[in-house]
Amino acid sequence: MKRLILTLLFFASLVLLWALIVRARIWSPVLLPSPMKVGEYLKSAAEDGTLWQATLITVKRLVIGYIIGLVGGIPLGLMTARWNILHDTIGTLSLGLTTLPSVCWVPLALLWFGQSEAAMLFVVVMGTLWSVIIATDTGVRHVPPIYRKAALTMGSKNMHIWLKVIFPAALPFIVSGMKQGWAFAWRSLMAAEIFVTILSGFGLGQLLHYGRELNAMDQVIAIMFIIVLIGLLADKTLFAPIERFLHRRWGTSQ
Repeated sequence: MKRLILTLLFFASLVLLWALIVRARIWSPVLLPSPMKVGEYLKSAAEDGTLWQATLITVKRLVIGYIIGLVGGIPLGLMTARWNILHDTIGTLSLGLTTLPSVCWVPLALLWFGQSEAAMLFVVVMGTLWSVIIATDTGVRHVPPIYRKAALTMGSKNMHIWLKVIFPAALPFIVSGMKQGWAFAWRSLMAAEIFVTILSGFGLGQLLHYGRELNAMDQVIAIMFIIVLIGLLADKTLFAPIERFLHRRWGTSQ
């Protein structure tokens, strides 16, 4: 409770500082609107349904693409850790493509899939897949060899070792990769929504883009705030409980 209060006080002080800067006219109000103006936009967008619809569309695209990335990334990561030939090929490719900025996938997605939902999902999957492969591969390779030897001594065989010994031991690395993949998926989706226009559904990225086109900085800052808020909620409700469980399970909690 004390940490929550301190966090709220910190963000309240940031908002107060923001309001003071606007009041002092250090920057033009056109470039830096007041917190009140941003709040008014959020209220109006929520009342007419624009904000809720855009958020729902964006989160749907994000979740679908992220799940596809996990379903493909974790098995590939396990295979790259199991066979050196895959580690030297797929593992090296994953390492190289992880450094590729997410926006670089957008032109390729447009040429392959056109202005469609498939282009959006492709960019999100590419943002998720490679980091998950690397994290899974790293996690498996960091499992102490004594675990495998102990399992073999107690009669464990092949698939049982992987499912009951190696995979659980590598989970902290895998969860870390999932968390990083989520962040990369967010960045990829925002890049895709800004550059790809789909008339069937406008997401938060499109609202951000239109705010820039209309020079509506209150809309731009408000959408940025919503994106950050969704990211924090995902971390606190999805990844933080898993990390706490793993810390308790492995006896590393403080």
